Amino acid sequence: MQTSTDLKNLLKRIDHKGYPAYKDTKGMYQFPGYVLSIDHVQGDPFASPSKVSVHVKGAAAGFPKELYCGDCQRIALQDDLTRRFGMLAGKHAFQAKGSGKSGLISVSRCGQEVLERTACRIDEKSGDVVLRMEIGFPANGRTINARELEKILFDYVPECVENALFYKKRDAKKLRQVIDLAEDQAYIREQLKERGLVAFVANGSILPRESGVSAKPMRGAVAFVSPKEMEVTLDLPHKGTLSGMGIRKGITLIVGGGYHGKSTLLKALELGVYDHIAGDGREYVITDATAVKLRAEDGRSIKQADISMFINDLPNGKDTRTFCTEDASGSTSQAANVIESMEAGAKALLIDEDTSATNFMIRDELMQRVIHREMEPITPFIERIRELYEQYDISTVIVAGSSGAYFHIADTIVQMDKYVPKEITDPAKREAENFPALSGPEEPAGHPRFERRPRQSRGFGSQDRIKMKTMGQEAVQINRETVDLRYVEQIVDSEQVTALGYCLKYAQQHVFNGKLTMQEAVDRLEEKIEKEGLAGLCESRSSVAAMAAPRRQEIFACLNRYRGLMV
Repeated sequence: MQTSTDLKNLLKRIDHKGYPAYKDTKGMYQFPGYVLSIDHVQGDPFASPSKVSVHVKGAAAGFPKELYCGDCQRIALQDDLTRRFGMLAGKHAFQAKGSGKSGLISVSRCGQEVLERTACRIDEKSGDVVLRMEIGFPANGRTINARELEKILFDYVPECVENALFYKKRDAKKLRQVIDLAEDQAYIREQLKERGLVAFVANGSILPRESGVSAKPMRGAVAFVSPKEMEVTLDLPHKGTLSGMGIRKGITLIVGGGYHGKSTLLKALELGVYDHIAGDGREYVITDATAVKLRAEDGRSIKQADISMFINDLPNGKDTRTFCTEDASGSTSQAANVIESMEAGAKALLIDEDTSATNFMIRDELMQRVIHREMEPITPFIERIRELYEQYDISTVIVAGSSGAYFHIADTIVQMDKYVPKEITDPAKREAENFPALSGPEEPAGHPRFERRPRQSRGFGSQDRIKMKTMGQEAVQINRETVDLRYVEQIVDSEQVTALGYCLKYAQQHVFNGKLTMQEAVDRLEEKIEKEGLAGLCESRSSVAAMAAPRRQEIFACLNRYRGLMV
């Protein structure tokens, strides 16, 4: 390993040379208290920035073991270090001048959710810290400006490292509060299981967001207050007594007038599968970690899904036990989304009437009389929802604003009134007695078959060059195939999409062999990530992509929407 002095001398030698001479800087350099590693050098000042990482030994970093002793603590601490480093780096970004991306200093931009990221990793045994960043190596035109890079590497980065990655420079009380919150959130998740709950929404939570393009809490918003009938009180390890609304397992219906907060509550529930930072307003909104938000998804690809629970006897004779299409309708896409969520292990389904296929959700009494059951291939969701809970232990939370059909079968009914929830199960049930209940199916559906065995697609051999491009939170492109993820609504970060792209690429190259079922293939992926971290998905460990951990459910969603999937 070379020293920081060696790097400084090297920069002086290559100053004013052509930009490719920057390649000579690649390597590891010992700085006071840490190692700076230049992992990848950009080809020119307008290309993607260079990848640089900082490695701090646990003894030097000095973070107490209790701050990273378990996954929830470690991920929360990593998240805090990333945010702190990013805030400090932002003050120095582009202070070094030059062409193209010269002077850029950036790390992952964290949102309101706390996610495991490749940006920062703490070894759970040694306490060693690795932080990855991108730096735009400065140039004048395409000529090296080494003096500006020297400012970045010897002034700006050391300042960020010292004030973010060393415990002695951090506010110990604030760090303890970060870990305490993470431990409280983990405790609530355990209590969901013990108390038979799907979700918990704490009193005082702020659910509305600042705007459609901002995930920050809305100022002046109505604070959440649980109906007394649904109130649950928890004794958290650090915060102490906390009360809020507990949504019990079964079928929960959320109703109310337009703009009264139905979808806002559902949105908070769907993102409650993640922990949130303090001040978000939803830090104590906790949902079953396997919950999946479902919707209709016209035009999506479906490969050999068993949707016979909902759709049978199609006029074209297609086999719905192994249903395939490149252009799904609203009803077939939503049926596939339910079945694929079951395959992914979901124990709660979250559905908004506004984004659902009407003919999949319900057939009213008049339609049943005019179009007899034997003439309709679709068994609507309302006729299977009870079966999903009683046979498969899958609960459902539905938002409805126009159809009252679900009043009959709901276990709990919540009315949102000017963002205030009211429990109205009994009066709603009494009103429902004045209307005939819809007839159900004569017999239960057979258990869906999860027997798909994906095979390696063309272009994923060991010698094939595979190109991957992330398109924000909406899609990932593998070679020429675009995987549309716009309607996978629980993806909250573009780095999760990058991780999904690497999951798909790794599965195609190393997992899909025609012998493993889809469930077994995803098990293999998760074992790989558990053992080696997200970085284990990358071919080059010295140049790790910026990734954030997706859930098992989003991995399934990505694989299922890949049109090149061979099964």
